[in-house]
Amino acid sequence: MSYFVAGTDTDSGKTFVASALLHLASIQGKTSLGVKPIASGSSWNENSELQNSDALSLMAASNIKLAYNCVNPLTFEPAIAPHIAAAQQGIELSVSELAQLLPFEELNKADFALIEGAGGWRLPLNDSEFLSDFVKQHRLPVILVVGVKLGCLNHALLTQEAILADGLNIAGWVANQAVAEVSCLQENLAYLHRHMKAPCLGTIPFLTKPDIAHAAEYLDLSSLS
Repeated sequence: MSYFVAGTDTDSGKTFVASALLHLASIQGKTSLGVKPIASGSSWNENSELQNSDALSLMAASNIKLAYNCVNPLTFEPAIAPHIAAAQQGIELSVSELAQLLPFEELNKADFALIEGAGGWRLPLNDSEFLSDFVKQHRLPVILVVGVKLGCLNHALLTQEAILADGLNIAGWVANQAVAEVSCLQENLAYLHRHMKAPCLGTIPFLTKPDIAHAAEYLDLSSLS
């Protein structure tokens, strides 16, 4: 089953949560695969290959192993909006192009597959399309990562509203404490539990030493089934 991982904002912790979910699926005996179609803020490795750390994290957490360019086919160096980074290279992103580049055969074979977005729900691809249009086209259920910090209630409810207005299903959500100190943390979490229209897959506390395996201990995949 394939899910799209969306975040309430750029720093919600999509990759951290997605990697932890993939790790959990793997240790439960499921075949797992995570991909990130578009990434900016990438760097050159020792082999002069441009790679993104988020995509590498998904690769490490997946037990189905694919070549890097299958996992992250569109990679840009500057840490700016991907459609701007693409335009600087004379490239125009589009929903149809993404559909051609992703390894759907492998994704469909996996017991548990994640397609991680970039930025928030309305990430532009070009002047007329958003990454959310790709999700709509393929009718992907969404796992929403809520970055728990100041402003998260507004971000979470607006994102949920947009996803549902697009006619899509939110399969589950994860509360990820993105900063060390959150005022009225328990009250914020209680509000989210009352108002999110999907099961909570877990609450990951702020981890001073972020560790995928440790984060996975706070997650539960059972409600996705």
